[in-house]
Amino acid sequence: MTKVYLFDWGDTLMVDFPDLPGKMCDWVNVEMVEGAESVLSQLSANARIFIATNAAESSEDDIRKAFERVGLAQYITGYFCKANLGIGKGSPEFFYKIAEILGVPAESITMVGDSIKNDIEPALKAGVAAVWFNSRQHTPEISTTGYRQIHCLHELCLRD
Repeated sequence: MTKVYLFDWGDTLMVDFPDLPGKMCDWVNVEMVEGAESVLSQLSANARIFIATNAAESSEDDIRKAFERVGLAQYITGYFCKANLGIGKGSPEFFYKIAEILGVPAESITMVGDSIKNDIEPALKAGVAAVWFNSRQHTPEISTTGYRQIHCLHELCLRD
């Protein structure tokens, strides 16, 4: 069974600057999160990598452009967003729809994201494995169990 990774966009693979207006692809400076290229390079050797974002303003093409600007697009198979799925990421249905489109069982998917509420909890409800990228070492805002927690992206490759 082919392994599939879904990565959140902002503050998981790309640095989100919330004070900047407009779409990330149009920002003067865009930055990847530390370790993103190394981790995606390693994982993409044996898995398919997709972006799963709740970004409301950006289309699939806008998201791709941002990843191209930092050299990460070469590792990414595709992009899932509200614009192309018609549903937001904060629900299990978002993950059900991705599994259906990819033609894979939910158990073969791992979601990596920085939000318990929007990434981890709905992924777990959909039967998707989840990894909380807790780079700021916050205390979880929801007492959800059954996920793995990492503090830097390199930790993802230590067990996977």
